[in-house]
Amino acid sequence: MSQALPKETPREEGEGGSRRSSWGLLVTAGVGGTLVALYAVATPFVTPALRKVCLPFVPATAAQIQNVLKMLENRSGSLVDIGSGDGRIVIAAAKMGFQAVGYELNPWLVWYSRYRAWRDGVHQNTKFYISDLWKVSFSCYRNVVVFGVPQMMPQLEKKLEEELECNARIIACRFPFPCWIPDHTTGEGIDTVWAYDLKHSRGCETKTFEIAPETES
Repeated sequence: MSQALPKETPREEGEGGSRRSSWGLLVTAGVGGTLVALYAVATPFVTPALRKVCLPFVPATAAQIQNVLKMLENRSGSLVDIGSGDGRIVIAAAKMGFQAVGYELNPWLVWYSRYRAWRDGVHQNTKFYISDLWKVSFSCYRNVVVFGVPQMMPQLEKKLEEELECNARIIACRFPFPCWIPDHTTGEGIDTVWAYDLKHSRGCETKTFEIAPETES
């Protein structure tokens, strides 16, 4: 009597299940790695939006840059762009001869700004820092450019008034300061730029001394 051969089906099913399990692990690992990479890239962009005062990145238009440069005519000294984004204002000011500095919280934008400054040949006249604007003193700057949002303008107005010297000029783009009266305004709509000379906004007065004529004794 012949004996029946043992069935191989269970082993085949076990091998197939093992292969499916391995593929499942590989897919899970791939998806997990992709999510981690996306988180690493997106975090610098999302984190600023989670702060109390959100300062989103909106690239300056060509008209805004030209209006800012117009407000810088006949000015000299150091310049700072608060929330410098991709560095457009800083680079444009450096081409005018300013020693220009940008402060930006997003490290990706700071690195890109440095690359653009190097590409445009003004890297020696520009500096970009990764920093929260509320933790920086702007007392050493004579020209300040701000691309802000309405929620931050009152607090920033107070900060700049406390830190800057009377000879400073503050240039606000898109949104004006709530209390200061602008000395100059140019542009329309979102391209509007307001310039404030702190000596007028603060009420600084230039003292003059009269020399009394000498009298003969």
